[in-house]
Amino acid sequence: MISGNLFHCRKNSWPLEEYISKSTLHLLDSDSALPPEQAWRRKLNSHANILKEFSITFSEAIKMVRLGIRLWSYVREEASQGRKAPIDPFTREDCKPSASHGVPLGGMGSGSISRGFRGEFRQWQIIPGTCEASPVMANQFSIFISRDGGSKKYASVLAPGQHEGLGKVGDPGISSWGWNLDGQHSTYHALFPRAWTVYDGEPDPELKVLCRQISPFIPHNYRDSSLPTAVFVYTLVNTGRERARVSLLFTWANSIGGVSHLSGDHVNEPFIGEDGVFGVNLHHKSAKGNSPVTFSIAACETQNVSVTVLPSFGLSEGSCITAKDMWDKMVQDGQFDRDNFSSGPSMPSSPGETLCAAVAASACVEPHGKCTITFTLSWSSPKVKFLKGFSYHRRYTKFYGTSEKAAQTLAHDALTNYKRWEEEIEKWQRPILMDERLPEWYKFTLFNELYFLVAGGTIWIDSCLVDKKRPNDQDELARIKNDAIKSTETKVSGRGEEVFRTMTTTTLNDFAGVEFDDDENSTSSSHVSEEELMVPLKRGYTDRSYQTYKVLDLGNTEEDVGRFLYLEGVEYVMWCTYDVHFYASFALLELFPKIELNIQRDFAKAVLSEDGRNVKFLADGTYGIRKVRGAVPHDLGTHDPWNEMNAYNIHDTSRWKDLNSKFVLQVYRDFAATRDMSFGVDVWPSVRAAIEYLEQFDRDGDGVIENDGFPDQTYDTWTVHGISAYCGCLWVAALQAASAMAHELGDRDFAETCKSKFLKAKPVLEAKLWNGSYFNYDSGSSSNSNSIQADQLAGQWYTASSGLPPLFDDFKIKSALKKIYDFNVMKIRGGRMGAVNGMHPNGKVDETCMQSREIWTGVTYAVAATMILAGMEEEAFKTAEGIFLAGWSEEGFGYWFQTPEAWSMDGNFRSLVYMRPLSIWGMHWALSLPKSILEAPKINVMDRIHVSASNTKFFHHETGVRRMATKAKCFGDSALNCAF
Repeated sequence: MISGNLFHCRKNSWPLEEYISKSTLHLLDSDSALPPEQAWRRKLNSHANILKEFSITFSEAIKMVRLGIRLWSYVREEASQGRKAPIDPFTREDCKPSASHGVPLGGMGSGSISRGFRGEFRQWQIIPGTCEASPVMANQFSIFISRDGGSKKYASVLAPGQHEGLGKVGDPGISSWGWNLDGQHSTYHALFPRAWTVYDGEPDPELKVLCRQISPFIPHNYRDSSLPTAVFVYTLVNTGRERARVSLLFTWANSIGGVSHLSGDHVNEPFIGEDGVFGVNLHHKSAKGNSPVTFSIAACETQNVSVTVLPSFGLSEGSCITAKDMWDKMVQDGQFDRDNFSSGPSMPSSPGETLCAAVAASACVEPHGKCTITFTLSWSSPKVKFLKGFSYHRRYTKFYGTSEKAAQTLAHDALTNYKRWEEEIEKWQRPILMDERLPEWYKFTLFNELYFLVAGGTIWIDSCLVDKKRPNDQDELARIKNDAIKSTETKVSGRGEEVFRTMTTTTLNDFAGVEFDDDENSTSSSHVSEEELMVPLKRGYTDRSYQTYKVLDLGNTEEDVGRFLYLEGVEYVMWCTYDVHFYASFALLELFPKIELNIQRDFAKAVLSEDGRNVKFLADGTYGIRKVRGAVPHDLGTHDPWNEMNAYNIHDTSRWKDLNSKFVLQVYRDFAATRDMSFGVDVWPSVRAAIEYLEQFDRDGDGVIENDGFPDQTYDTWTVHGISAYCGCLWVAALQAASAMAHELGDRDFAETCKSKFLKAKPVLEAKLWNGSYFNYDSGSSSNSNSIQADQLAGQWYTASSGLPPLFDDFKIKSALKKIYDFNVMKIRGGRMGAVNGMHPNGKVDETCMQSREIWTGVTYAVAATMILAGMEEEAFKTAEGIFLAGWSEEGFGYWFQTPEAWSMDGNFRSLVYMRPLSIWGMHWALSLPKSILEAPKINVMDRIHVSASNTKFFHHETGVRRMATKAKCFGDSALNCAF
C-alpha cells in the first residue's frame, strides 16, 4: 500500500490557473461547470505534430523477409475476398496520424467517434473492425454574437482554422465559414469520460464560453454505459455592458467517416420531440450491406433558449442550399426559419453529394449575466454485422429497440439524464482525485487511459437478442452447422460432494444461445435446459448442507449483461486478444466486473472446444489446425468472433507457453476478487484442462515447462530457448493459483496434484534462472540468455494481486525489481520513457530483435504495479511516469488518447490505440486491493493442501483433455500437423 506522505509535497504540474485566468474561473464557477483541478490540458493553438512510426533494422528485415512475403500474400488473398487481414503492415491510412486526439464520445460497444482537443470529430468506428481516422470537417460547433446597437458582431467556428482543405477562395463549402478562432486564449481539459473547452474571450473579448462534453461511461452501470450518445453543455457569461444575442450552431454531415458521405441515398429529417428537444435525424444508408445508421443532433429549447434547424444543406455549388448560404443566414439572422420543422424528410442524396444538417440554439445574455445551452449527439446502428455473415443486436437495443427512431429517443434521454450521469461520474472519480498521496499526472492518466474502452473498437451485444446470421458461403454454413465443437466431461467436487458437469458435444447452433438461420423466413434457436444451468455444491462453511449455484441464467435479464468484445488495437484487428487482455483486464474487473467474468466464460468455453480447419502459419509456412482442444485461443476471432477463433496466424499459438497460464491466473484473480462461486464452478473444467494441456511442454520432467526455440509467447518476435523467466514464472504462478482454486471448489485431488507440481517446479525455476540479482531471460546459451527482461515477474504480479503467497523470497523479488528499475528504466533517458523490454547486464539495450529493444507502455505499467505490491512505491511511480512524460506530456511525443503498444528509443510508435496500456489499472488495483482479497484468511492456502504419495507423479492417471488429445495424436511433435 502507498505510504501516507510519499507524494504529499509534490507540486501540481498542471495548475488550472496557468491555463485559465482567475477572473474567468470565478465567473464560470457554478453547477460543476469548471474543469477539475486534475486534468490533462492543452491550448487550442498547440501544434498537432505528425507522429513518426517505427522502422526495423536491416538485419531484422533480413530475418523477417520470408514472413513478410507470406504476410503480403495473405493480405492480398483476404482483400480479394473483401476482407481486411487482422494484421496488415502494408496498407496505410491517407490521414497521417497526428497528436490531435481527445476524449471520445459515447458509451461502450455501440460504435465510437473521437473528438480531437481542437474540436474536430475524427476516428470513426461505427462499422466493426473499421476505423476511419480522418476528421469530417463539416461537423463543427460555431458561434454567432451580436450586441445591442449592432456595432459589434462576431462569427466563428469554435475550432482553430489549422486544417487541410480550408481557405479556398470562392468555395461554397465549409471554407466559406468564419475560421477566425486563434486558440491562444482557449484551452482543452480532459478527464475521461468528460472534457471541457474554455474560450476565454474568443472570439468576443467580452464573452466567456465553456463547453462541457459528457459521455455515459459509468462504472457498474451496465445500461447507460452502453448508450451511443454524448452531451455538450455550453455555459455563456457576458462580461460586457450590452446585452449579447448569442447563437450556437451544431452542423453535422450525413457520414460515418471516410468517403461514406458520397455513397448516396442518405436522408435528413427534422423533428420536434418531447420536453423541448428539437433537432434533425440523419439517416445514413451504409454500404456493403452494413447496418444503416441514424444520427440525431438536437438542442433543448427552454424559456430562454430558442431552437431552430436547417434539415439539409450541401457542400457543393449544385446544392439547393450550400454551406455558404447556411453560414450567411446565421450571420444575418442568428437562426433558421421555424417552418423548417414541417419540411419533412429530404430528398435522398445523389452519389457524390454531401448531405449535411444544422441545429441552432439562440439566447440573449444580459450584461454580467449567464446562460446555458445544451446540445446532444446520438447515433443508432442496431446491428453488428461481421464480414463472414454473422450479425447481432447491440446492447443498447435491449433498452431502445432497433427502430431508426432510437437515436431520437436517445437524444431526448441524454438531455434529460446527463446531470445524473455527471453526479455518478464525480462520485466515482472523487476519492482518487482527492487522494493527496498520489501524483497528479497519475490521477488523470489513470482515467484518460480508459478512452480505449470506448475508442478501442469495442462491441457490446445483447446476448438474448441475436439477429439472423447470413453467411456469404452457404456451403460453408452447412459445413459449420454439422461440425461439432468437441468438449469434455468433467467432475467438480464441492467441499466433499462430487458434482458432475457434462459438457456435451455441441454444434455452433448451441453456441451462446444464438439463432442460426438458413432461410430468412425461418427462425430457430437453441435451448439450454434448467438442469444444465444448475450446479449443486456442498458448502462446508455454512449451516446449509446443500446449495445450488446458477452457472449462467440466460433468462435473467438483470444478470445478463450481454457479451463484450474489444480489439487488440485499431491496427491489430483481433477481438479480445488474450495475452494482451491479461494486462488490460484489471480495468474491466475494477469497473465492469460482470463484463470481465463473461469474457472469461467465453474463453473457458473456447478452451474445451476444437476447430479442425487447416490454417497456414505465416512465420514458418507450416500448417496446423485453427484451434486445438485444451489450448487457450489467442483471440476470439476477427470476421466471425466466438465461432472462428484464432484470427492471429503468424505462429501456431497452440504451442505458446503463456496463454494457458494467463487464463488460469486471470480466472483465479477474478474468482478471488468477486467471490463469485457460480463463476468458479462455471470455468473450473477449463482451468483443469488448461493446466493439463501445458504439462506436455515439460519435456524433461523437471516440473517446469520449456520454450521451444521460437517466439512462443506474447513477445512474438523475441525467441526463447529452454526455461524462461516470463513463461516459467507464469507457469509456477498458475500452478499455485490452480491449487488454491481447486481447494476452494473442493477438488482435493487436483489441489494436491498442482501443489505437488508447484513444489517441484519452483526450486527448479530458481536454480536454472536466478543469478543472484535477477532471473535470466532464459536457460539457453544465446547471446541474450542473461538479459534483464522487464516483464520477468509477470507471474508474481498476478500472485500478489490475487492475495496468494509470493512465488519467491522477498529479497529476490525486490532485487529483481531493483535491477529492472536501475537498468531497464533509469538507463533510458533517465527514466523518462518507461521500461525497455530487454537490457544486457552491461547496461546496453538488448537489440536481439525489434521487441527486445522496444518500450511497451502496458508492460511498464504492469512492472510499476508489481513494484507497488512489493512495497517499492517510489520506484513504481517513477517507472510509470516515464510513460506519461513520453506519451502524454507537452514535451513528449504526442500519444495522448492513442497510446501505442510500443515506442522505440527515439520515440517512434508501433500500433497506435492499443489495449495493453489499460494495465495502469493494475497499479490502481495494487494500491487498493479489494476487501475480498485483503480480508481473506491469512493462513497460507498452500499449507492447507496435503500432498499425498499418490500425487508425487504429476498427472500419472492422464485424465481429461490430455487423454483425449493423446488419442487424437495432437500433442508433442505432431501438434502442427494435427487435423480432425
